[in-house]
Amino acid sequence: MAQLPPSTVSERIEPLPSDVIMAFLAAPPEGTPAEVLAAFVATEGGRFLPPRLFVETVEQAPVAISITDPSAKILYVNQSFEKLTGFDRLDVIGRKESILSSDSTPVEVYRQLWETIREGKVWSGRLVNLRQDKSEYLAELTISPVYSAREEIAYYLGMHRDITPLHQLEQRLTFQRGLTEAALNAVPMLVAVINSERKVLLHNHAYTTLQEDLAGAEPGSLLLDALFQQSDYDFKSACHAGQSFSNLDVRLDIASAQSPRWFSCSGVRVRELDDAAGDYFHPAPKQRCCLLLTANEVTESRNRIQEARLNMIRSRMDELRRIQTMRETLSAAIFKLQAPMNVIRAALAMETPRDPESLRTVLEQVLENGDDALATIESALPVTVTEQRSDLSINALLQEVLKLSTEKLLAAGVVVDWRPDPLLPLVKGQENGLRGLFLALIDNAITALAESGKSQREIRIQNRVAGEAVLVEVMDNGTGIEEEIRFKVFEPFFCGWRRAGKHAGVGLSIAQEVMVNHGGSIEVDPNFQGGCRLFVRIPVNGEEGSRDHG
Repeated sequence: MAQLPPSTVSERIEPLPSDVIMAFLAAPPEGTPAEVLAAFVATEGGRFLPPRLFVETVEQAPVAISITDPSAKILYVNQSFEKLTGFDRLDVIGRKESILSSDSTPVEVYRQLWETIREGKVWSGRLVNLRQDKSEYLAELTISPVYSAREEIAYYLGMHRDITPLHQLEQRLTFQRGLTEAALNAVPMLVAVINSERKVLLHNHAYTTLQEDLAGAEPGSLLLDALFQQSDYDFKSACHAGQSFSNLDVRLDIASAQSPRWFSCSGVRVRELDDAAGDYFHPAPKQRCCLLLTANEVTESRNRIQEARLNMIRSRMDELRRIQTMRETLSAAIFKLQAPMNVIRAALAMETPRDPESLRTVLEQVLENGDDALATIESALPVTVTEQRSDLSINALLQEVLKLSTEKLLAAGVVVDWRPDPLLPLVKGQENGLRGLFLALIDNAITALAESGKSQREIRIQNRVAGEAVLVEVMDNGTGIEEEIRFKVFEPFFCGWRRAGKHAGVGLSIAQEVMVNHGGSIEVDPNFQGGCRLFVRIPVNGEEGSRDHG
């Protein structure tokens, strides 16, 4: 017990050792009334326990017990007190509890202790105590005031136990945790322990850094979602089945980053701590598990691979663009030739007996030659090969398109604000077709910005999930599309630019054809002010409403 200052109570209380009572009961003096002996052992009809039982219980209690007067003078200690402190009861009865005090306990702790018990409250805490051999131990102590019949504090009951082994274990656990955290923080890769409710139990510094990059979003949940969407790894199912995984590459599209970030992920199933009291003898049949997740960022190597892939895509798209330009030119020529040919057909169909036979012959010859020319031009049209469908990431396609359009964007002084949803579902579609669609939309926006003459030119792209589709919004602050031509811009050969250049005006019509082929849609927002906004809706399952594009 703590060192207690002198009390203002001057009354001397003589010690009453329990062994005196036990000696009396063991060999009562001759002539002791039987009623007195019975009072110590009788249970009074089972309603009350005998005083002897209380004495024996306190004496044999496994916790160290001491009773002092209000001045902290020891009146009684039990056997556990003797074993714990090394003091014989005859050596401590009548002495102050200060014989246990150690200088290792701050004076402030003793002061708070006394303020508490003098107010008649129970004090609980920890003190460093001294044994008889002057060795120290950490005591967990509870001191409770005991009141007299006059409702005055007559005694203090102290109970304490040695928690030094527990304290040492706590310190070792703290050291081990600190050592583990230091080791984890020294690892450059992301490490996290995630339970079945996706709560992060432990993580390292690399995890915190990524969380800051994600504006506070939980990297563990995003990586698990990405693993499910991109690698078909279901955390809950795999956890119950005891499955682990290694070296699965996933991408996270971060709005603040110019390019996606790639992570090579591995996971090990760890049995979750089961600390429920009811499961002590009978563990739960379905043990929950945790996932030890590691993620090594491989963005740099992925970027190198992507750059090589972009060069191949650039060559392929240049070839497709040349084919598209040729188709535009030839289609426009066919379109323009068909008009006079139709006039000739109409003239020949008219019954005009005055027409000389020679004129009819000439017209028929012209029509025949014109049909031959149209057939020759149509046969020169490049054949479009039907592209196979595959699972595609819209974010990956948009990133490629923006990189392919970098030179055009820089030359036109256009700033791009891309805000991708980091976890879009994959869509079933034709890769080159969708890539060409987005290239056409970016080219369309660049042209609109150039014709606007504005000094501040911006393209903003947003994408998100909309039901069973991915919705992509492409916005620019250019000239906009007037209401009367809102639908005509999707017609073949319509061109509303003041400087049409070499284009025949089929860019948006081809984009619409791609969307029809994917069962989706593309439309102009009629309510958008200060430019143009196009909505591109791409079904996740591209089969619905699709048709072969030949």
